[in-house]
Amino acid sequence: MSSVLSPSVAYRLEAARAVVSDAARLAMSMRPPSGGPVATQKSAQDWLTETDGAVEAFIAERMKTLFPDDGFQGEEEGVVRAGALRWVVDPIDGTSNYARGRNRWCVSLGLLEGDEPVAGVIEAPALGEVYTALRGHGAFLNGRRIQASSVKDPASAMIEMGWSNRVPKDVFIEKTDAIMGLGAMPRSGGSGALALADVACGRLDGYVEIVINLWDVAAALPLLAEAGACVSPFLKTGGLTGAATILAAAPHIARPLSEAVNIPLE
Repeated sequence: MSSVLSPSVAYRLEAARAVVSDAARLAMSMRPPSGGPVATQKSAQDWLTETDGAVEAFIAERMKTLFPDDGFQGEEEGVVRAGALRWVVDPIDGTSNYARGRNRWCVSLGLLEGDEPVAGVIEAPALGEVYTALRGHGAFLNGRRIQASSVKDPASAMIEMGWSNRVPKDVFIEKTDAIMGLGAMPRSGGSGALALADVACGRLDGYVEIVINLWDVAAALPLLAEAGACVSPFLKTGGLTGAATILAAAPHIARPLSEAVNIPLE
C-alpha cells in the first residue's frame, strides 16, 4: 500500500465532510418520530425508508458535480459510475434505529483508490458526532485524534456482534457464545459503521459481523487503520464485490478474539 496520497485526496475529504454534513441535515429533517418503524421491510429486520433513497440521491448528485470523473457506489443504486477513485455511500447505516426515531444511525461515505480505502467520513447527527480519516494522517472524532482501546485482557473487553438475517441462527449463537467464552461483554447496537467507529475510538474493544457489505464499512476502514485497530482482510475475502465477514479489534485482544470466533486476521 502506498503511503503517499495526492493533495487531491485530502481535498476530496474536505469536500466530502461538507456534503455529508448537508446530507445528515436532510436525514434529520426527514427522521420519523419515536415509535414503531416508519419504513418498508425488504426482508426480516431489513428496513428501507424514504430517507435512504433521498440521501443517497443527494450525495450522488453532489459528488458527480464536484468530481465527475470519480466512481460512485451506493447501497440502494449500486455502482453507477466507474473511476480510479470510487466513493461508496451508505445513506443511512442503522436504518432499523432511524425508522423508529432512535439516535444510533449515521451517514457514511468512504473513498477507495483502486482497491485501497484512503478516506472516510461518518456523521451521526443525532449523536452530534463526526468521524473523519485520511490515510497516513490520522483518525478523528469531532476534530480530536482517536485511537483503539489499550485493553489487554479479553475478560475486560466489550465486543459487539452484528446481526444479519443472512446468517443462520446457530452460527450467530456460536460466535456470540465464543465471545462470552472469552469473558467479554457482548453488545449489539444496530449500526455496523458506528460499531466499527467505536472500535476505532476505543468505545468498543471489538466488532464482529459474519455478513456485511462494502457500503457499511468503506468509511470505517480508514478510521480503523489510522487508529491502530486490527482488521480482518475484508476486501481480500470478497468485500469488494459482495458481502463478506469482518472482525475489527483493539490490538492486544485481536488475536484471542480472532481465534475464538475463527475469523483469521491475515
